[in-house]
Amino acid sequence: MARRNPERAFVPVRIAVLTVSDSRTEADDRSGQVLVERLTEAGHVLADRAILPDERARIAGRLRAWIADPAVDVVISTGGTGLTGRDVTVEAHRDVYEKEIDAFGTVFTHVSMAKIGTSAVQSRATGGVAGGTYLFALPGSPGACRDAWDGILADQLDYRHMPCNFVEIMPRLDEHRRRK
Repeated sequence: MARRNPERAFVPVRIAVLTVSDSRTEADDRSGQVLVERLTEAGHVLADRAILPDERARIAGRLRAWIADPAVDVVISTGGTGLTGRDVTVEAHRDVYEKEIDAFGTVFTHVSMAKIGTSAVQSRATGGVAGGTYLFALPGSPGACRDAWDGILADQLDYRHMPCNFVEIMPRLDEHRRRK
């Protein structure tokens, strides 16, 4: 069963937070603020924060910039994962993924089902990896951000979490690029 190994030291990761919204500002971005509070309370570093409108090319461009930035290990976006025509965050994420973390959306749905029942089917939360950077797209509600952090990311971004976690494999995410 999952546990924390007390013999391992905590390893902070550098996380960028992107809010995708046509109407939010940093002053009223409750979902982005939930993520910032959760990650900093856990001991991680807020590497950057931005708000962009629901425009696929701009979202993908910001993701690519953070992927290229060695000061960013993880990107978490919030918003734009629904079913409406303006919800393009998932498509933007998939434009940059090298590998999708297929089970992330499944586990997020499982966590959400316990809170909101079958309404969880309306989310297209996703996760992936590109350029050695983890990328996660979460729904735009503060509750969904809390659920994703508390139910998945808090453990997977903690090096002490056993039997495995995302942090311990970070050095190997781009090993295919280093092979000669």
